[in-house]
Amino acid sequence: MRDPRSIVRRQQQPSSVSRPVVTPIWPSVVYQSRDADELDAQYEGRLDGYTYAREGHPNATLLAEKIDWLEGGAGGIVTGSGMAAVSALFLGLLQSGDHVLAGDQLYGRSLRLLTLDLPRLGFKTGLADPTDVEAMERAIRPETRMILVETVSNPTLRVADIDGIARLAERHGLILAVDNTFATPRGLRPFEHGAHVVIHSITKLLAGHADVTLGYIVADTQARNGALRDACVTWGFAASPFDCWLAERGLHSFDLRFDRVQANARELATFLDGLDGIETVLYPGLPHHPDHDRASALFGGNRGRFGNMVSFRLDGGRAEANAFLRKAEHIPFAPTLGDIGTTLSHPASSSHRALTPDQRAALGITEGFIRVSVGIEDIDQLKDEFAEAVTAARNA
Repeated sequence: MRDPRSIVRRQQQPSSVSRPVVTPIWPSVVYQSRDADELDAQYEGRLDGYTYAREGHPNATLLAEKIDWLEGGAGGIVTGSGMAAVSALFLGLLQSGDHVLAGDQLYGRSLRLLTLDLPRLGFKTGLADPTDVEAMERAIRPETRMILVETVSNPTLRVADIDGIARLAERHGLILAVDNTFATPRGLRPFEHGAHVVIHSITKLLAGHADVTLGYIVADTQARNGALRDACVTWGFAASPFDCWLAERGLHSFDLRFDRVQANARELATFLDGLDGIETVLYPGLPHHPDHDRASALFGGNRGRFGNMVSFRLDGGRAEANAFLRKAEHIPFAPTLGDIGTTLSHPASSSHRALTPDQRAALGITEGFIRVSVGIEDIDQLKDEFAEAVTAARNA
């Protein structure tokens, strides 16, 4: 018999009684089955296995299981981006003609999806203040099937009345979906407050190093998770094995990073709150924040888990914002958050640029609005850099 080996043929893994300490990367697009019966058994759920990477792969499974554990869920799905997870929510659980009620203070692309793209596909949508349960209830229609809110809104840092909205959803028989990106599972676990679906942009604090683009979604029932998974596979929301591997590595230091950025954000917000040249500081941990009492109840009060995000409005507009950003040259001005280092964002020119000036003004997003994703740097260094940048803005 001719030797079956060939340089182009894939080889099996070398046998070993020991196992790698670090998770391997499985870049394979396809997986080999022994025969058609075995493939049937995998698709029918009688055997565990992988077939095609768009339908799942080991790196996505391992990452999803770890976030499941953090969130108290089971059967979560890792997607190619946070917005892929948001999209899967609607495409997997709703039908054309259904009405979605969402918080009026969301990430800019989520707002665009709700106000422009979903209506184009036959969905009906509406927005209401997630801090006001009565306003949310007034916005419910007979065809409403779902409520979507962010735990903490991007970038205005308003805290949704999760408990009140959960009771509202239960009373009306609605699905409550919560984007928990800003709070993270260390700050809040939405399933414990009545949510039916939880969403994350893994890209942010969970991965924590600004080098992956991933999302995550998990529901409270196997049936809903199955529908979400089908939507992800059909619409091509698959995640890269390498990104999943990087995110799992980042997740290993999540607890340590979380505690450090919480402490830094709290101290930086307090420092900024006393600086001339700043109109107002938005941080749920400050006593004058409009949702401070709710945030204290939800996020553990004296544990200080109010998030790593701090927003503020400079006295002035675009000129003052530009002066601030130019002076803070060692803090990256970049439309992201959750990196291990501090970053700055200007929502009017980035995440919320698709909104009209009037729409931004209604949310409190002025041209002098700055959003800060606080990192793990030395806090005294951050204070010095922010003080110099605020002075530059004041002198602009």
